[in-house]
Amino acid sequence: MELILKNHDYKYAVEQIMLMLFPGERPVYPEGGKPAGEPWAAVSLTEGKTWVTATTALRIGGGRYVGSARVRTGDLEGPFLAARLRQRAVKRSFYRAAVAYYGKKPVWGALSGIRPAKLMREALEREAGDEKRAVRRFMDFYDVSPERAALCLDAAKAALAAERDLAERDVCLYVGIPFCPTRCAYCSFVSASVEKSMGLMEPFLTALERDIAATAAAVKRAGMRPRSLYLGGGTPTTLSAAQLDRLLGQLGQEFDLSACGEITVEAGRPDTITAEKLAVLRSRGVTRVSVNPQTMSDEVLKAIGRRHSAADVLDALALVRTAGKLQVNMDLIAGLPGDSVEGFRATMEAVLSLGAENVTIHTLALKKGSRIMLEGTRLPSGEETAEMVDLAAAALRARGYAPYYLYRQKYMSGGLENVGWSLPGTENLYNIVIMEELRSVIAMGAGASTKLLFGGGRLERFFAPKYPQEYIAGIEKVCADKAKIV
Repeated sequence: MELILKNHDYKYAVEQIMLMLFPGERPVYPEGGKPAGEPWAAVSLTEGKTWVTATTALRIGGGRYVGSARVRTGDLEGPFLAARLRQRAVKRSFYRAAVAYYGKKPVWGALSGIRPAKLMREALEREAGDEKRAVRRFMDFYDVSPERAALCLDAAKAALAAERDLAERDVCLYVGIPFCPTRCAYCSFVSASVEKSMGLMEPFLTALERDIAATAAAVKRAGMRPRSLYLGGGTPTTLSAAQLDRLLGQLGQEFDLSACGEITVEAGRPDTITAEKLAVLRSRGVTRVSVNPQTMSDEVLKAIGRRHSAADVLDALALVRTAGKLQVNMDLIAGLPGDSVEGFRATMEAVLSLGAENVTIHTLALKKGSRIMLEGTRLPSGEETAEMVDLAAAALRARGYAPYYLYRQKYMSGGLENVGWSLPGTENLYNIVIMEELRSVIAMGAGASTKLLFGGGRLERFFAPKYPQEYIAGIEKVCADKAKIV
């Protein structure tokens, strides 16, 4: 979509709301401010003595749709608040023009942020814990549907419960393993196919060992207490049993994990799960694994480039249950190529019959770097994807699951969301902490993002190189950077 900004430069605000409402579009800024063709949106800001008014003129599908919003000039106190209010007006004007085009309100209304439950927590605080008043305020302000407001309330309550159990210097640990058996068609994460990068695995682990040692030393000097450890990727169980044992052994030796109530390992690809690896995980204190089918349709699995079948998922889960004392999360994706509402319904029924403690429902994100987007693969419509997400929510609630964290992303099909569902008492602390920004997250490995949380909500981030080769070559700097934690 071509964007023309008039009398302001709030590009990020405009792009954020555009990507949420039109996930199939990408922002383009025409030369000279004149659109070459449809669709386009002209977003202007005018300031008077009483009102600052934002207006969006949207040209799409041969029609012209206009939306406007305003804030009082007298409310623009200080540069930070003034910029925030102007951007809010810009977003709302764009939202109202989009609603005029669609002829109906999106389920998330005018809300474009990625952490909606965090906003619900703020509403609960303003209303002194009165849930009904907080939900009403939330719905009125953001124009969000009752169903999405209910999701936010449940996630906000889970975050508040987690917060009560966390001390000031508690942190979560993350280790990124950037290898997978093959690359999925929808994937835009930093992950290398083992077929192409087997020779990098040992050098990567050697570099990671240095990273872990430097990080643990900094965490100890800073007086931090690890409460959760999460191994993600990629697919950590791409490593051999011996490599997993070596990695988890070092983590247990370098860090004081005595207060760590959960250790999660993403065993997302069932074709990487073996009895030998599960025995290692159990012996090293792992409490939770992810066995992620994404779909239980063999045809859809083939379409997304997975070299396993639905039957392999059942076999892998049987191995996990035999290993014992491991909670299970299962990820599903709504909107995958070749899928249908009825196909997704069958997947939901199959997964629910397996009794996983956590089920995460993702909405397909239409990322530029994925093969799906590069090849122009046919996908279910936004309406079909929304129906999949809604039927999943109804089925999960009926089985006693509740949403405990959620987030939104750019480019999501239908402008929807990702939601983690759990049976009572099985919520994953790491997922809550990172999504709700409750405490610092200390990260190791390629592409790892350390997020330091300070008083007043201030955040500082620093990143490790994304790709295995760059991470290995730059390990000296990666280790030196960990001094920033202190």
